[in-house]
Amino acid sequence: MTPLVTIVALCYNHARFLRPALDSILAQTYPLLEVFLVDDGSTDDSVAILHEYAAAHPEWKTVFLPENIGNCAAFNRAFFQSQGEFLIDFATDDILLPERVARQVARFQELDVSYGMLYGNVALHTEAGEFQRLFHAPGPTGALQPAPASGWVFEDVLRRFFISAPSMMMRRATLEQLNGYDETLAYEDFDFWVRASRSWQFSYQDEILTEKRLHPRSMSAQGYRPGDPLVASTIRICHKAAALCRTAPERQALAERVRWELRQAARWGNLPEARDLYALLRELGGAGLIEHGIGVYLKVRG
Repeated sequence: MTPLVTIVALCYNHARFLRPALDSILAQTYPLLEVFLVDDGSTDDSVAILHEYAAAHPEWKTVFLPENIGNCAAFNRAFFQSQGEFLIDFATDDILLPERVARQVARFQELDVSYGMLYGNVALHTEAGEFQRLFHAPGPTGALQPAPASGWVFEDVLRRFFISAPSMMMRRATLEQLNGYDETLAYEDFDFWVRASRSWQFSYQDEILTEKRLHPRSMSAQGYRPGDPLVASTIRICHKAAALCRTAPERQALAERVRWELRQAARWGNLPEARDLYALLRELGGAGLIEHGIGVYLKVRG
């Protein structure tokens, strides 16, 4: 039986990239797709383009939000209406290669039902569409960097960043168990990885099925500057992760992540956030000399 796959095409001011992205959905070789076009309060020409594609493909469903509510909430508006056994959260400044859905469904059908998400390699491009590099590229020894991980990856997810979110296909049951994305957060991927990997296995698929655009002005590219909206969400996710840890190695893995986050927050002058991270790190028992030095600095700064 051919499973239904839902593609949630999420747009916010992507007008200049939108047509190639939507054309890449039309180019999919997989025969059974449910497509949601979601506009998260765009102020450019995105809505007009989305209406054009929706009129040409009346089987596609639309969600036009009157104001920007953020990726997590916008995705959920489509997710809770959708029917697909598997889902792709597709940012409409990226490109799905034609075999993307077919290859990922084939891989999922090789796995048992304990696997809730699979991901793969991604070709990273400039805004103009010029290839720059692969997300997972061979290092000096030939091994891929960052090193992919498969199976029960909760510790890996806590410790390091090794998944390119645009490559993900998620099992519906996984998202349903989590009640979708956490709408209180400014971004979705780290929280999804933490919560999903606690109960579900992940699988790496060693194929390049997605092209992602790198934006020098994106929120992630501006990370850790004062006022960065992502930092507060990252801290909340780290606290949620601490509550999910069951073993000393898991707490140690999270401590590695929190140490890195603390140093970044202190480096860029995010002092309230640094205080929160330092307190969490002490709870985890992972503060070293450098972190204690940051703690003294934070105390002096009041």
